[in-house]
Amino acid sequence: MDNREIDSVKKKLEKLKDQIRRADYRYYVLSDPEISDREYDLLLRKLEKIETRYPELVTETSPTQRVSGGLTKDFPPIKHNVAMLSLDKAFSFEELRVWQGRILKLLGRPEKIEYVVELKIDGVSCSLVYERGVLSLGSTRGDGSTGEDITANIKTIRSLSLKLFGSEVPERLEVRGEVFMEKKDFQVNNKKRLEAGESPFANPRNATSGSLKLLDPSMVSRRNLRCFIYSFGESKDWKFSSHKDFLDKAERWGLPLNPHNKLCSGLEEVASYCRRWQSLREKLSYEVDGVVVKVNDLALQHKLGQTLKSPRWAIAYKFPAKRATTVVKDVKIQVGRTGILTPVAVLEPVECGGAVISRATLHNFDEIERLGVYSNDTVLIERAGDVIPKIVKVMRAGPRKAEDKIKIPLKCPVCGGSVRGESEDEVYVYCLNNTGCPAQLKRAVVHFCSRPAMDIEGLGKSLAEELVEKKLVTNLGDIYRLKKEELLNLPLFADKKASNLLKSIELSKKRGLSRFVYALGIKHVGEKAARTLAERFPAIEAFFSLDRDELEEIDEIGPVMARAVVDFFSQKTVKDLVSFLKSTGMVLEEEKKETGVAANLKGKTFVFTGELLSLTRRQAKDLVEERGGVSVNSVSKNTDFVVAGEKPGSKYQKARKLNLPIIDEKAFLRITRGDNP
Repeated sequence: MDNREIDSVKKKLEKLKDQIRRADYRYYVLSDPEISDREYDLLLRKLEKIETRYPELVTETSPTQRVSGGLTKDFPPIKHNVAMLSLDKAFSFEELRVWQGRILKLLGRPEKIEYVVELKIDGVSCSLVYERGVLSLGSTRGDGSTGEDITANIKTIRSLSLKLFGSEVPERLEVRGEVFMEKKDFQVNNKKRLEAGESPFANPRNATSGSLKLLDPSMVSRRNLRCFIYSFGESKDWKFSSHKDFLDKAERWGLPLNPHNKLCSGLEEVASYCRRWQSLREKLSYEVDGVVVKVNDLALQHKLGQTLKSPRWAIAYKFPAKRATTVVKDVKIQVGRTGILTPVAVLEPVECGGAVISRATLHNFDEIERLGVYSNDTVLIERAGDVIPKIVKVMRAGPRKAEDKIKIPLKCPVCGGSVRGESEDEVYVYCLNNTGCPAQLKRAVVHFCSRPAMDIEGLGKSLAEELVEKKLVTNLGDIYRLKKEELLNLPLFADKKASNLLKSIELSKKRGLSRFVYALGIKHVGEKAARTLAERFPAIEAFFSLDRDELEEIDEIGPVMARAVVDFFSQKTVKDLVSFLKSTGMVLEEEKKETGVAANLKGKTFVFTGELLSLTRRQAKDLVEERGGVSVNSVSKNTDFVVAGEKPGSKYQKARKLNLPIIDEKAFLRITRGDNP
């Protein structure tokens, strides 16, 4: 194919892609389609046909690339350059006036301030990064400072353009949005789940959250998620004068905005907007639970600043929750995946906010004491955020008997193991038997087998759940009792897959003490703390005679962690587990590391892709960290080295596009020794 033919095909492709992008924008963002579904399908089919013939001309911004091939293995952590803070809340117009008074005082300006008001969508927050106009990263909010990379799933949302409209766009633009599921799609998805014998989603927000965590982007695509952009985090080479200015430019770039956003000249206009949508909320095609009020002027926003948790220049006005009264029939104790024992009230079924409520959370035993609630009491319940039912107060005491008092259980209701308070006043109570309690076992197995822990390749979440459900694994020790014939009886398990898993299980016995301590999932003990403990007490036997005072003498260990460690190793089930694992040949001692390792990689960032031959991924990362470097999961302009093993993936391609240094395994090992690559 000569250059003229290539240019001709490229022009045809770009024209088709632009037509499809515009059609997506009109349909999903403006709700004003300009072509029929059949015309749209013909355009997409034509594009696919040309790209099949000329695969070298396929770009990442093509509408055909919304769903990536294969499954996502995990969701790597992503550090937000600008923190995604939560919002303070106001539950009345009086609280809104108090908030305005506070910011006027801080600004020293008695005159009115312009506000932008936006409907508070009940969905899941996300961060989107566009580089040179191309969507390059999508991540969850996470804890506000660090989220998870869900780019493949974000790209399936058709209201989000993979490429910004126009030629004048920022070099780098990070925007924040709310991903949500419309009510009609929620009903359709729940109908499909019921037909498949699966439990329905509780509400659209939970459905959205669960969808974004699916490992298969093609399944996410079928959930028909939507997204509204509501602010920006940072912008390179582009300035905005106000929040309204950002919204106007975002609209020109083709980003989806909520059509009901409004600029208000004062708080009375804000209150009028809130009243209007409080009465109209049920007519919307999606769930909202309030209104977000923001100071419009960005210079004033900057002057007002923020607290550790929230910006001072914005607040969320929450619509009144829906309430009803009913009777507490009983209280059940649920054991969560982290071992927390949560009291749940079984209620006389009552309609509340369009749903029949028969259970409500009591949160913890301190809350029960505060409410003074007994079985047989008449209580006021509320759907907080229109979603989670909770008991607000006791309206009328029932015929109380001694047995009606809700007491803290002495044993775990699931496994009969010991329980202990999170703190001395026992606000939260949890089951200590996290290695053997059935309620916690699935999570415990997944964590135990994860890469930073025992690194058992092939034993992920789905297999862990299957092994526990079929009772092939009833405690962590059973992982090392698995037989080949048992695995071959499971779906999708052939001879080679079973052999590889058993080989990986056998290899895990040599991971060492620090990895094992982390793998046990002891409350409050992360990777760093596990290494500290193993270096200080290099044989597992020492852990069974530790006391809290001895542990608290270690700088990195405080009283809460010390108590958790002592409690954990005081259990008979843990002693039995360790005894069995030692009998299998597991190494439960910490190998002494050579001192004086040079920090020759200090400040250097490494990304690994593909399969390494002479060491595991975890070992490679340890080499980097021991020498002062940092190992991250995603490629960016700040990456110093990309280490490419056998069959490298998309990280390799991205590194090439960014012209980053790419080295092989041998060069990496030379660097760790201090040699030139």
